[in-house]
Amino acid sequence: MTTSIETFNLTKRYPSQSKESRSALDNYDLHVEAGQLYGIVGPDGAGKTTLLRILSTVLTPTSGSAQIDGFDVIKQSEQVRSRIGYMPQAFSLYPDLSVLENLRFFADMNGVSREKQKKRIAELLEFARLTEFASRRSENLSGGMSKKLALACAMIHEPEILLLDEPTTGVDPVSRRELWQLLAKVIERGVTIVVSTPYMDEAERCDVVSIIYQGKSLISGSPVDMEQQMPFKIIEVKARPRGTLRQVADSIDGVIQWRAVGDRLRLSVNNSMAVQEYLKDALKKAGAEITILREARITMEDVFIYLVESQEHPV
Repeated sequence: MTTSIETFNLTKRYPSQSKESRSALDNYDLHVEAGQLYGIVGPDGAGKTTLLRILSTVLTPTSGSAQIDGFDVIKQSEQVRSRIGYMPQAFSLYPDLSVLENLRFFADMNGVSREKQKKRIAELLEFARLTEFASRRSENLSGGMSKKLALACAMIHEPEILLLDEPTTGVDPVSRRELWQLLAKVIERGVTIVVSTPYMDEAERCDVVSIIYQGKSLISGSPVDMEQQMPFKIIEVKARPRGTLRQVADSIDGVIQWRAVGDRLRLSVNNSMAVQEYLKDALKKAGAEITILREARITMEDVFIYLVESQEHPV
């Protein structure tokens, strides 16, 4: 496959109140193939926005390099900009302009000819399901509709690559699902998408994921491969009273970590069968009622928590 995006030792440092500068990105390497849906996954402050701002030529790195379709983001920024669509986290639509007027404005900004604009705007209005809202001012759109309009504006010049910074943050679950349905359609057209997100369920949707933490890449690969590489199994258990369940979980050898998810616990363990047997016996002796005790599939959230905990509390 053709490489769309590459970074090498990409570093960005910001001044801080102390004498030492703060690294938002620390020797970050990225390799994105053409046509991939690539997820940059991490918590707030991990470096996701800094990375996408550098790739979109908005920000200059302190050191290292980045290329889009073989063009250097610093030395050949004009060529890069013509190939990308960039949707910042706080995408600024013009509130006093209608949906249609916003699309026309971004079409003009990106050099789309008036001859092409009519057809392209009609396509994007239908694509984003905004045709019936074309005359509505953007300040009167819902959060989800604003995000869909922002995506349409980023796509107005038919870019080969989309850089989307947390496009679903701040919208309701239904709008999140709709936006991901739209992204799936974009991928079908062969567009490369790099999307940053703090949501682990969204990471599951990506072809390849890079987990970023404190400016560093902890791991990259497909979600399935990552889940299979983890050195633990997951046990899911539900029992009452919950306080007893937590006390028992704290007392077990072989539990790497556990966390509450709703009304049950998810335990990362070395030996699934042995821990399940211990849990069964210990909970019965404590008079607890077990309703669920089983091995469960490792998820991206389990992967993320394990990797972050390993960074914060190295053995």
